[in-house]
Amino acid sequence: MATDDLMSRILGEIGETAEIDGTLPVETIHRLVDAGDDPRPMSIAEVAELLDLSPHSIRYYERAGLLTVARDGLGHRVYDAEAQRRLVFVTRMRLSGMPMRDLQHYVELVDAGDDSISERLDMLLEHRDTIRRRMRELTLSLAATEYKIATYRSHGG
Repeated sequence: MATDDLMSRILGEIGETAEIDGTLPVETIHRLVDAGDDPRPMSIAEVAELLDLSPHSIRYYERAGLLTVARDGLGHRVYDAEAQRRLVFVTRMRLSGMPMRDLQHYVELVDAGDDSISERLDMLLEHRDTIRRRMRELTLSLAATEYKIATYRSHGG
């Protein structure tokens, strides 16, 4: 499923089921990201197209330690279900503004196992607060932009 299709599904679900504070129930989130039974392994070109990324960006995430990818007999990268899910998460966190060093630390904690769940939760709670603050700031910026557009239109622009 292409990123635009996934985003359309998510936005549709948010409109229908968002809680008062703007969060989604966990069940809804699981349903949105569930690709069914293990999705088939993909090449870097297929994953890049799916997520609307360049292969270069995907290789960068791998070099940065955010992603471990198996290789086939010819040495080509093979993205299994786990690698695909990790890449979706990494790209969403980067898009939301999480710094690389924080994301690298988070991935190290995930790889360390369940003993790090508390620290991971703290990181994500803090990041959620940062995203919400940025969303409020962007909402104010959008309002200012809309005001200026309306002002110029009222002057025949």
